[in-house]
Amino acid sequence: QVQLVESGGGSVQAGDSLRLSCAVSGLSFRDYGLGWFRQSPGKEREYVARVTTNAGVVGHALSVQGRFTISRDNAKNMVYLQMDALKPEDTGVYYCAAAVATTTQASDYPYWGQGTQVTVSS
Repeated sequence: QVQLVESGGGSVQAGDSLRLSCAVSGLSFRDYGLGWFRQSPGKEREYVARVTTNAGVVGHALSVQGRFTISRDNAKNMVYLQMDALKPEDTGVYYCAAAVATTTQASDYPYWGQGTQVTVSS
């Protein structure tokens, strides 16, 4: 059974940092790319960042470039999202997802975690 479990969310002030983690099990981790998405109330799920199987390609949405960094640890079956200089508009539920071929489209990812809430107040 494939499982993705996010952790590390919380409530912070604007300008603060958070590090999200996602533990992945039940699949051949090295053969999957990973992505982070977020969703705010009333909005569609939004692409945040992605990393390919060997971390050869890393991508971040324009809205988070220079502030967020995705990384993966193949030895630990973990994917991370370091979030710095957080803004109120970063508030939402953050999800990690796995797919053989990573894209910026949520519909391309078959496996998802349950999400972790991030709230940034001004």
